[in-house]
Formats: sequence, C-alpha cells, structure tokens
Amino acid sequence: MLFPRRLRGFCLSAMLGVFSVGCASSSPAVREPHDPLEGFNRVMYTFNDGLDTTLLKPLAQGYHAVTPDPVETGIGNFFSNLNDVIVVVNDLLQGKFHHAIEDTSRVVYNSTFGLLGFIDVASHMGLPKRREDFGQTLGYWGIGNGPYLVLPFFGPSTFRDGVGLVGDWYAHPIRWGVDSSSASWGLWGINIVDRRAQLLRAERVLGTAALDPYIFLRESYLQQRQSLVYDGDPPGLDLADELDALDELDSLEPPPE
Repeated sequence: MLFPRRLRGFCLSAMLGVFSVGCASSSPAVREPHDPLEGFNRVMYTFNDGLDTTLLKPLAQGYHAVTPDPVETGIGNFFSNLNDVIVVVNDLLQGKFHHAIEDTSRVVYNSTFGLLGFIDVASHMGLPKRREDFGQTLGYWGIGNGPYLVLPFFGPSTFRDGVGLVGDWYAHPIRWGVDSSSASWGLWGINIVDRRAQLLRAERVLGTAALDPYIFLRESYLQQRQSLVYDGDPPGLDLADELDALDELDSLEPPPE
C-alpha cells in the first residue's frame, strides 16, 4: 500500500493504542455503518498493497540501505518543514491564531537557522510539530467524516478527507514554489519514498497484530483522524456505548485460517 504523509501518523498511533480493535477482527457478514463501501474498499486495499509490495517497498528499502541515517533524517525534516506551511494555513482557517504564530515561527527558524529545514532547530526551541490539514479543518467546522474510503495510491481516507486532500495539494509549497515540472515530480517522488522508508518498522505491526489488516487499518485511521480533529481530546463514548461495543466484539469470530 502506498503511504503518503498522513499515513505515517496513523500507523504509528496504531502501534501504540488500537491492537484490540485490529485483533478482534470481524466476520465477513458483519457490515460496519461507517464502511458501506467495504467491497470496493477491500479491492482498493488489495491493489494498493500489491503496488506497495512490488514497487514502493523495494524502493524504500533500497533508499534506506544506501542513505546514511543523518541524511535520511535531514530529508525527512526538509519535507516536514514544507508541510508546516500547510499547517499554518489550516491554523488560520480554524482560527487558531496562537498556533499559527508558533507554526510560522517553526517555518522561519527551520528555513533559516535549520538550513532550509534539513535541521529541525524549532523543536529544540520549544516549538512543537503540529499536524493540521484541510480534512481536519472541515471536521473542525462540523463536517462529518462521511463513509470510509480507500483511495487508489493514497490509501485510507474518508469522503471528507478525500476532499481535504485536494486542498492540501493546492496549498503545498512544491506545487506553487517549484517552476520546473520535472523538479516538482522529482520532489514528490523523493517525499513518497522517504515517507515509505520511515514506515518500514511500523509495517511489521500491521502484518502481525491483526487477524484482518484491512479492519486494523480502517479503525486505526478513523480513530487517529478523530483525535486530530479534536486536538487529542475527542468526545468519548458513554459507559453504555462502551459496554455495547464490548458485547459486539465478544460476539465476533475470527476469519477461518
């Protein structure tokens, strides 16, 4: 499966907090209300997984093998600094003006003292890395997820976040800051391979922690996006809802071997 920028966060959060959801799995007869397109989504999941296995993962492994760790870290920092521009735009769209000032400072300090962002000096200055995108902005203003959707090449998403991807693309500095189309595509390619290389360790969890990796990724993604929209403090289920959810999980059987 291809792994753009947003997928790194939900995979890493999946490692820490959602093993029970993935391991519970579900019978094929059980249809989740937030995943009415499960048949289509599973086809796209298989397509992305096959493309990743045959193309992107080997590229990432080769990149990781030949690139010294400090250089690989610097490249990741460079693209993270470009992404901070999108974060600032969405800070403003959400009315988080204090965050916008801090995140603008991150871009300025990392672009200058950090040598175009290759060194993350801002984090050492007490300016934390934040994650904001247009999908989160839509959610901030009350627009719901809509159905879960696996996009070809991009992976897990929702109808709302799919629209947000368009906004992210239009606002990205690579699109409006690089004149040469060949240079632009080259930067996009390096960014994708670098992000995929950062997930080489995390993917081991996806292959071993869940009876059904599709459900594991789906629930991980939806929970992580919910947390981001509410800045880490999403509204929780009440006790009755939690007990109902536990009863439902207990009633499910793992898929046959």
